[in-house]
Amino acid sequence: MEGSWLSIVPFLVVIPVAIYTKQVLPALFLGLLVGSYLLEPTILGGVQAMFVYVVQALIDTNNIKIVVFLYAFSGLVGMIKMTGGIRGFVEKAAEKIQTRKQALALTYVSTIGTFAAPTFRFVTIAPIMRALLKKVKMSTAELGFVIETTATPVIVLIPVATAFVGYMVSIIQIATENQGMTLDPYDLFIQSIPFNFFSIVMILLGVYLSFFHKSKEKVDAPMEINEEAVEEEEEDWHECHPAVATELPIKPLNLLLPLIMVIGLTLFLTWWDGQSEGVGFLQAFIEAEVLDAMVVALLITILLSFVLYLIQRFKLSDLISGFIEGGNELMSVILLLSIVWGLSSITDDLGFSGFVTAHTGWIPQMFIAPLIFVFGAAVSYFIGSAWGTWGILMPLGVSMALVGDVSLPLVVGAVFASGSFGAFASPLSDDTNTIAKILGLTVIDYAKYKLKPALIAAGITTTLYLLVTFII
Repeated sequence: MEGSWLSIVPFLVVIPVAIYTKQVLPALFLGLLVGSYLLEPTILGGVQAMFVYVVQALIDTNNIKIVVFLYAFSGLVGMIKMTGGIRGFVEKAAEKIQTRKQALALTYVSTIGTFAAPTFRFVTIAPIMRALLKKVKMSTAELGFVIETTATPVIVLIPVATAFVGYMVSIIQIATENQGMTLDPYDLFIQSIPFNFFSIVMILLGVYLSFFHKSKEKVDAPMEINEEAVEEEEEDWHECHPAVATELPIKPLNLLLPLIMVIGLTLFLTWWDGQSEGVGFLQAFIEAEVLDAMVVALLITILLSFVLYLIQRFKLSDLISGFIEGGNELMSVILLLSIVWGLSSITDDLGFSGFVTAHTGWIPQMFIAPLIFVFGAAVSYFIGSAWGTWGILMPLGVSMALVGDVSLPLVVGAVFASGSFGAFASPLSDDTNTIAKILGLTVIDYAKYKLKPALIAAGITTTLYLLVTFII
């Protein structure tokens, strides 16, 4: 089926179904099922083909490593929550923060230790800011915007020790292998980071709004600071998220020590693996098997964390329950990834790369990266999922980059930027809903508030892709 139009049918199913249902997982599953029946058009053949493709994806060595990393990382966060690490950090930080500038500075500086995942950022920073809302003297919507600019836009640019990096590298690997390429997906990810223009622009906008912008117009009444409401919130802000609940202990070191261990061990083991090739210090980080180093560093951190918590007399059964509950929170992501792996293999066997090669050569080179970004941004906004958008669009982006002879890191960066737009701006995204819940905002009103700056950033991003295409 080389170059068959049937290869795009699964995507023609996935995208509209995801937009209509606002659910990525069922849409991808339906696309996987349709693709399976296109390969094996018999009553049982389609289901059997779907099963085989998913199983083959899951038994791949690198894929298993990613699954282990995602589950174990989320499990570690679950233990940190259960042992009072997050609550302890919030309580101690709230005691020391007295002014708006201090609070905003903490928001940015704390990124160094809490860049693991957006939700992790939110549950450590948003409760502090909510408790200090009167001192911060900002509308809650503006406050949420500032916090969000230090979450997903920052995390997608960090190449180690995040919940995103394993998934992002895997998506690149899928797309490049389908094109018969043998390059290092992690190295390509590193090269694409400077081209995630949307994330970079949003971070700069956040800094500007935080420290230099003085609003001349009042925001809508529901978003204004209500003195009485703030006083009530200061008494019960612990109820904004289970990770800061009053029944948890106050132990900030239970957050800080595991984070220091996992980051330090990841960097050390990455260097250690690379230097065994007989190269210099910096080259060692390039030559290393980074995913292996990340998984091993994480597993060692989990074992040491168990010891740390047991010494503090936490029950082993409670620690195991916390780890499992934390890991299970990411099972939907693992399921999503397994379906993406299977769907990618099926569309490849249907001739997707050949079809793209045959039918997209007419697109001018200068428009490929901007089009990928704009289309992906629209998809991600309506489905509210960066990860879902990346899984859907990365194979298309890589194919179009090769056909149009466009820089591969540029197009990969554009795909990641498009998903970042939806994660930040969409009212359906986990980021929007989580921060709105913690700060007590109406989701739709808050999403409308930040849509304008997000669109400004998207416009700047599109222009940058047009300009950079001429340069490289």
